[in-house]
Amino acid sequence: MADGRVDGPNPSAPNGAPALLENDRRELRGVLGSFATGITVLTAGRELPRGMTANSFTSVSLDPPLVLVCVLRTAALHDLLLDEKAFAVSVLSADQEPIARRFADRSRPRGAREFEAVETEPGRRTGAPILSGALAWLECGLEAVYDGGDHSILLGAVLDAGRGPGGDALLFYGGAFHRLAPSTV
Repeated sequence: MADGRVDGPNPSAPNGAPALLENDRRELRGVLGSFATGITVLTAGRELPRGMTANSFTSVSLDPPLVLVCVLRTAALHDLLLDEKAFAVSVLSADQEPIARRFADRSRPRGAREFEAVETEPGRRTGAPILSGALAWLECGLEAVYDGGDHSILLGAVLDAGRGPGGDALLFYGGAFHRLAPSTV
């Protein structure tokens, strides 16, 4: 059908809902976009660092402390992450949307100019840039890499972590950036 669904119920779907066509990436992207995520900037490199916006980040374990992030295999940062075997994650505040957009822009300056408009400091353990003003940050050693289709799933052992000045988180939902609304409870 034109709406990306197959006729008839799907016995494994809730309430017998129609199944998604396997090749309908736009529909799947919309479905996955229904899940709100925080926004991070993932960085690596000491001498010539690189960064990228990532919302596919999650905690895995507190004991031992582990996190994971998914990176497109063709991303400019991908091979550097594998070579460096270390990375930093900066969790962005609602005020850092321009930074999120900058590191999501594939036409941004590369090389020494990639971080010129962004205030950072090198991580104590990895040397990877940590963004000033971030809500929180982590430095990680690359523990393992798993196949994730067109992405690599990177498991990071947390080497150091800290929190910034506070504030509201930057979120991504429905293909757009959002801010948390103040709680009325």
